[in-house]
Amino acid sequence: MDLAASGTLRCLVTGATGYIGGRLVPELLARGHAVRCLVREPSRLRDQPWRAQVETVTGDVTRPDSLAGAFDGVDVAYYLIHSLGTGPAFEATDRAAARAFGAAAATAGVRRIVYLGGLVPEHTAPAGLSPHLRSRAEVGRILRDSGVPTAELRAAVIIGSGSASFEMLRHLTERLPAMVTPRWVSTRIQPIAVRDVLHYLAGAAHLPPEVNRSFDVGGPDILTYEQMMQRYARTAALRRRLIVPVPVLTPHLSSHWVGLVTPVPNSIARPLVESLRHEVVCGEHDITRWVPDPQGGPTGFDRAVALALRRIKDADVATRWSSASLPGAPSDPLPSDPDWAGGSLYQDVQELTVNVPPAAVWQVIEGIGGDNGWYSFPLAWALRGWLDRLAGGVGLRRGRRDPARLRVGDSLDFWRVEEIEPGRLLRLRAEMRLPGLAWLELSVAEDGRHGTRYLQRALFHPHGLAGHAYWWSVAPFHTFVFSGMARNITERAGESVARPVPRLEERVR
Repeated sequence: MDLAASGTLRCLVTGATGYIGGRLVPELLARGHAVRCLVREPSRLRDQPWRAQVETVTGDVTRPDSLAGAFDGVDVAYYLIHSLGTGPAFEATDRAAARAFGAAAATAGVRRIVYLGGLVPEHTAPAGLSPHLRSRAEVGRILRDSGVPTAELRAAVIIGSGSASFEMLRHLTERLPAMVTPRWVSTRIQPIAVRDVLHYLAGAAHLPPEVNRSFDVGGPDILTYEQMMQRYARTAALRRRLIVPVPVLTPHLSSHWVGLVTPVPNSIARPLVESLRHEVVCGEHDITRWVPDPQGGPTGFDRAVALALRRIKDADVATRWSSASLPGAPSDPLPSDPDWAGGSLYQDVQELTVNVPPAAVWQVIEGIGGDNGWYSFPLAWALRGWLDRLAGGVGLRRGRRDPARLRVGDSLDFWRVEEIEPGRLLRLRAEMRLPGLAWLELSVAEDGRHGTRYLQRALFHPHGLAGHAYWWSVAPFHTFVFSGMARNITERAGESVARPVPRLEERVR
C-alpha cells in the first residue's frame, strides 16, 4: 500500500529530543502519519509517552556516515535541529549538518524537507545579521538547494513553556519588578504560539512538489519586547514592571545580565539577545495558500502566554515534575525539556527505603494532620499556622474531616487534598497565604525487596520576586522540618507493624 497516496506519510523527525521535535511527533501521530525519529541517543526518548508508536534510528547529522538507511522509505524529512549553544563555531557546524542532511535526503529520494528557521528582517544582508539569524537563514538556503523541495518556516519568538525565547521572557519579567534595559526592548517582534508553529509544520508536509521556498509565520500581534514583558506580567497577575531603557547597554553586555537573572544558559541567551536588535516582523503570510490558519485563527500573544502558564495555574504538576502522563497541549512543558524550562519550581525531595509493608506507611500518610500533626517540629508547624492567621489565612485550625480517611477536596489544616490514589499517592495543595503556589506530595511504592520506597516532595512555584525571596528565606528550615517528617512517618509505620493494627471501626471510634 502506498501510504502517501492514502494521505498517510512516512515522516523522519530530527530533534525529537528537543523543544519543537518533542511536540511535533505526537502531532504527526495524531494525524495518522508513520514517524521515524533520528536521534543521537535513543535512550533520551525512553520516557516519552509516544515512544512505542515510533521507529527510532541512531544517527548524527554532523556525521554523514551515520545517516545510511535513516531516510529509506521516507516521504517527508523534518529538520528541527541547530547548534545554538555549542560554542563560537556553531555556524560552521550548522552549515555542515545541513549539507549532510540535504544530501542524504536527496540520495534516498525524499519528497520534501520541512525546516523551522528564524524570521529574518527584510532587506538585511547576511553580513548585517546576528550570527544566530545568519546561520538559520544559511541553513534554509542549503536545504532549498539540496535538490529536495523544501519548506522553510521562519518564526520569531515562540511562545510556549520550554521555548528558550519564552523562558528568557518569563524569567526576566517574573524576577525583576524593575529593570534597566538595553535598546532592544523597543524592537518590534511578531511572536507566535507554539501550537500554531506545529500546525504549520504538520501542514507543510502536504505542500505540492513545486513549492521550494521560505514562509514567514507569526501570530496576530506585533509587539516590542517591552510590551511583551508588560503583557506577560498582566497575564501572570504580576504588577506592572518598571522598565528603563539605557542606550549604552549593548547586546553583548545585556546577554551577561540575562544569563545572570535567568536560568537560560549563557551560551543560548547570548545569541538570542544579539538577535533581538533586529526587527522581526512577517513580510508575507503566503503559507495560507496551501495550509489554512488554525481553526479560529492564529493564537494571540495573551492567549499563548495563558496557555503556557496553564499547568501551573491549574496545579496540574504531573507533566512538568514527573513523566506520569501525556501533556494535554503543545504549550505544556514536557519531561524531556531542559531543567531550566517550564518556569521556576523549587523542590525539597526526601526519599527513604524502609523494611515496612507499603500498606503500613500509607496508613500513616492518610492519617496525617489534624490531631496526629505533621510528624516533625510541632512548634515550627504551629508557628507557621499562627503567622498564616495573622496574614488573614486559615492557619492550622481547620483540622480534618475524618480521622482515618481522606478524599479529594478535603481540607486538611492549611492544605487541601488535590489528588489521592489510595495506597500510593497523596498530593496536598497549600491554602496558606503565600507569594506563590505550593504542594506537598507523599507517595509509597514497593522497592522490590518486600519493603517500601517512601518519596516526599515539597514543591513551590514562586510568584514574582517576593516568591523567590520567600523560598530562600525558609529553605534553611526545610532541612530539619522535611527530613524529620520523612523519618518520623516511616518510623511510625514501623511501630504500627510491631503491634497489632486496630480494625477500622476501632480507629474511628
